[in-house]
Amino acid sequence: MRMTTTFGINQIISHGFGVFLFAALVPMMQESIAISHWYLATIGALTQLSYLGGAMLLGLIGHRIDSGRLLLMTGTLTSVLLLTMATLDDPILILLVLTGLAASAAISWGAIVELITRYAHPSFCSTCLSSASSGTAWGYGLNGLLILLIVPLLSWRSGWLLAGILGSATLVLTFFLLVQLKQRPVAPSSDSQAALPARQLFRLILRERAAFFACLICFMVGFATMPFSTWLNTYLAELMLPPALGGYTWTVSGVTCMAAGFLSGKLADRKGHGTALLIIFGGFALGQLAFMYDPATFAILAGFGYGLMYFPMWGVIAGWVNQHYSSTATMQINGIGMVTFGLGGALGNLLAGLIQARSGSLAGVYWIITADALLLVAIAAYIYLTELPKIPLAEQNDFSQSLPD
Repeated sequence: MRMTTTFGINQIISHGFGVFLFAALVPMMQESIAISHWYLATIGALTQLSYLGGAMLLGLIGHRIDSGRLLLMTGTLTSVLLLTMATLDDPILILLVLTGLAASAAISWGAIVELITRYAHPSFCSTCLSSASSGTAWGYGLNGLLILLIVPLLSWRSGWLLAGILGSATLVLTFFLLVQLKQRPVAPSSDSQAALPARQLFRLILRERAAFFACLICFMVGFATMPFSTWLNTYLAELMLPPALGGYTWTVSGVTCMAAGFLSGKLADRKGHGTALLIIFGGFALGQLAFMYDPATFAILAGFGYGLMYFPMWGVIAGWVNQHYSSTATMQINGIGMVTFGLGGALGNLLAGLIQARSGSLAGVYWIITADALLLVAIAAYIYLTELPKIPLAEQNDFSQSLPD
C-alpha cells in the first residue's frame, strides 16, 4: 500500500502539476505575463513533442539506468522546475521549463511501471499500477483546490511554489521507499530476458501479440481521448448547450478517474485483464453512443465513461504486458506505447481540425470517436476470449506444492 501511494503521489507531482498545472493557472498568469493564443498553441505542440521524446528515450535507453535512480532524477528535476516557475516572467523561459516538465513526466511514469512490476506481488500488480496511474486525476483535483483556495490569496506564483514544495517532500518519501524496496525479494518475471535492444524491441512489437496490441490500444485510446477532451466544450457550444454542462462533465470524469484506478486494477488481478479492458472500454463506448444520441442528456455519462477508461487503462495495459515480459521490457514497451498514444492523439486532433474547418461542425468528429471506442471494445473482447483463465492465488500455491521436487 505504501508503494502504491508513494508512486501515486509521484504521478500527482509529475503529471498533475508538471503537465496540467500550467493550463489551470494560465488565465491568472496572463494578467502579468504576455501570453498570447499563438504562444499557448506553441506550448501545446512543444510539450507534446517533448513528452513523446521522453517516452521514446525511455523505451530505447531507459533500461540502462536503474529505475529507482531514474525516478529520483526526474523527481528532483520536476521539483526544481516547479519552483523555478514561481520566479519566471520571461515567456521563452517558461516555455523551456514546461518542455522539460513534460519530458520528465513521461520518463517518471515509465520508471514507476518498471518498479511496480518488479517489486509488487503478481496478484496485485495491476491494482498497484492502475491506482498509481490515477494519481494524475488526483492532481486535477488539487489543481482546482489551488485555484480556489490558494491562488486568490497569494497570486499564481504561490501555486507553482506550493507544487514545488510538495514535489520536494515527495522526493524524500520516494527515497525512503526505494531504500525499503531494495530489501524486498524481486517478483518473478515471466521472461528471463531483462532488457531488449532497440532493434529487437521494435521487432517484438510488430510480431508478438501482447506487445502489438498494447501499442495499438494506446494509439487508439489517444486517437479517441485527445480530440474528445480538446473539442468537447467547443462542440457543446456549437450545440448551444450551457457552458456549465462541460464543467459538470469534467467534474464527473475526474471523480470517476480517482475511483476507477483501484477498482479496474483489482478487477484485472482477480478476473483477468481481458475482463477489465472489456468493462472500461465498454463503459467508454456506451457513454459515446449515448452522447451521440442525445448530447444534452448524456454528456455527463460520456464524461463518466471517459474517466472510467482513460487513466485506469494505463495500469491495466502495463499489468497485462508484464504477464508476458520482464519488468524492464514492460517499461520499454510502455514507453513505445506512450509514443503511439501521442501519435494517435496528434492524428485525432489534426483530423478533427480538418473536419471542423470543412464542414463547420464537430458532429462527424464525435462519430469517429464513437467508432474508435467500438473498435476498442472489439479488441478487448478478443483479448478476453483468448486470454488464459485467471487462476486464484490459493490454487496456484496448491499446484506449486503438488509438483515433484
